[in-house]
Amino acid sequence: MPLPDAVGTATAAASENDPLTDEFGAYVAAHGAPEIVEVLLPDTHGVLRGKWIPGGAGGKIWGDGVAIPLSIFGLDIWGREVEETGIHIETGDRDGICRPVPGTLTPVPWSPRPAAQVMLTMHEPDGRGGERPWELDPRHKLAAQVARLAALGLHPCVAFELEFYLLKPGAGPNGVPEPVFPASASGPARQNMYSMSDLDAFAPLLHDIREAARIQGLPADTVISEAAPGQYEVNLYHRRDAMAAADDAILLRRLIDGVARKHGVRASFMAKPFLDFAGSGMHVHVSLTDNEGANAFGAGEDGDRLLRHCAAGLLDTMIDTAVLYVPSYNGFRRLVPGSYAPTSISWGYDNRAVAVRVPNGPPKARRLEHRIAGADAHPHLVLAAILAGMLEGIERGQEPPPPLTGNAYEQEAPRLSYDMGEAIRSFGGSDFVARAFGAEYQRVFAIMKEAELAAFERRIGPLEYETYL
Repeated sequence: MPLPDAVGTATAAASENDPLTDEFGAYVAAHGAPEIVEVLLPDTHGVLRGKWIPGGAGGKIWGDGVAIPLSIFGLDIWGREVEETGIHIETGDRDGICRPVPGTLTPVPWSPRPAAQVMLTMHEPDGRGGERPWELDPRHKLAAQVARLAALGLHPCVAFELEFYLLKPGAGPNGVPEPVFPASASGPARQNMYSMSDLDAFAPLLHDIREAARIQGLPADTVISEAAPGQYEVNLYHRRDAMAAADDAILLRRLIDGVARKHGVRASFMAKPFLDFAGSGMHVHVSLTDNEGANAFGAGEDGDRLLRHCAAGLLDTMIDTAVLYVPSYNGFRRLVPGSYAPTSISWGYDNRAVAVRVPNGPPKARRLEHRIAGADAHPHLVLAAILAGMLEGIERGQEPPPPLTGNAYEQEAPRLSYDMGEAIRSFGGSDFVARAFGAEYQRVFAIMKEAELAAFERRIGPLEYETYL
């Protein structure tokens, strides 16, 4: 274990040049010297890449940054280089400069040894001795939309809800995972939605999730037993800081996974692990506040008009951005009628069958709930697409179609595609995506998803062997 003196010396030396290193010094003073600092860089898919850095060198993270190849954002979901992107060895595979995200340095409660973690964001050298944001880092795509809204005097207030399954370790029969049933379960598999007994059955694990969130400063709110055996949901409080809200969602997934492993089970954020049970979603609640912090959606007639413009923009851009909300081959299996996952391009008031819901509540809590994203989606990209869609509606003064009431699955409305290839083509050919995310990001993301889709289409599934062999 590095000596605290070494940590303190490194921190003090770096602090003379960069006051941000005081964050690490304050951490050491509060928690002691970590053996390692886990630096976390979410890639294009939301998969965490990074390094373990000795605690004695931790202060350098804030002074010098962390060198990681720029091409980390050209890896597929399996961590392999997608050569067609043109950002790997043909560029010399240059390093980017990763800077720590302020406020994300926390202990790792589930680690067997003293460890800290911090999230990173990537920059590239600008050729003049400085650096600029790396255009393929999803974090910068969200920052751009936040800045556009700020120029209009509007600021997103955001909360994420994350659903997940608890699974037995290892593969079950035929390679299919098995959910962890509560000990009190009896009879055939059942929903048992909002079950208190299912919460009680996993109380030690769920309380450890809440305690880890407290230690890490993550604003965890409600815990729910969801619509399938072994499925749960953890909600996060609203933040008037969109970047921090997306960071919370990334870090909460890591926390749940780490605590679950410590309890001998697996946590899965796969969008549709079981055909017969509900999929796992990532619902995003968004309101817009003015410069004084008041909810702009709650400002009487003007607020209603602003909310309608935002809803219209979300519906109008939904086809083009669907692959950001549903980025996986498996995720399109979740979009089935009657599943509480939306299948139509629709909106409504207090209606969980639509894609964009306006929950009940007083004017000060008026917000939009975006219900399309799977739990495996990248929170920064999901939120960037949502905000860009809302901006599109505001800037064009768009009006939505009439809100749907009742069972939206049985009503006339444009449908979301169930086909990943179609969603990729819509994304890659969209003028809106090029404007909101940049042509280069659009190109690289589409290439990576095309390669991912091709990998699945080259596989022969078990049912084909059972049927035709």
